[in-house]
Amino acid sequence: MRGRILFVIGLGAGYVLGAKAGRQRYEQIAGAADKVWNSPTVAKQRHEVQHFVETQAPKLVGTATDAASDAIGKVTKRKGSRRGSHGSDIARPEDVS
Repeated sequence: MRGRILFVIGLGAGYVLGAKAGRQRYEQIAGAADKVWNSPTVAKQRHEVQHFVETQAPKLVGTATDAASDAIGKVTKRKGSRRGSHGSDIARPEDVS
């Protein structure tokens, strides 16, 4: 459903930006878009999405932060465990004393 809405919006924007129909056609399209944007159905959906984002965004930030920390920890641990474990003949500066 979201894809359809974005497609219609993109189609409308493309037509408005690319059309050579003049100011009258632009006003007609802009009026129709305004009417749709402010319709009770769309307004209800906008408010529901806004509420969802307001309630879920903090959880998402926490989850993303935790995932990033875990990923950094795994990379750091992996780099530490590789040091000297593969029998490489190449000496690293930190290995040379």
